Amino acid sequence: MGDLIGLVAVSAPFLMVLGIVWIGSQKKLEEKRIAATAEMSSEKAAQYASHTAELEQRVQVLERIVTDRGYDIATQIEALRDTREVNQASSGTPLNIAKAERV
Repeated sequence: MGDLIGLVAVSAPFLMVLGIVWIGSQKKLEEKRIAATAEMSSEKAAQYASHTAELEQRVQVLERIVTDRGYDIATQIEALRDTREVNQASSGTPLNIAKAERV
C-alpha cells in the first residue's frame, strides 16, 4: 500500500502538467475554429448582402415598369381585346364559344 501511495505522489505532478498542456492545446484549437467560423460567416454575410442588393435593384426596375407604364399597358391590353372581339364578331364565331374554348 505504501508503494502505491508513493507512485501516486510521484506521478500526480506529471499528470497535472500533461492535463494543463492538453487543456491549453484544446483551447487554442477551439479559438482557431471560432476564428475560421467567424471568417466564413462574414464571407457569407457579404454574399447575402450583395445578392440582396441585386434583388432590390430588380424590384425597383419592376416597380418602375409597373408604375410608369402600368396605365399604358392596361390600355394596350384592352385595345388588343377590343380588336380581338371585333375580329371574332366579323368571322361569325360567337364570343361565348371563343371564351369557352380558351378555358
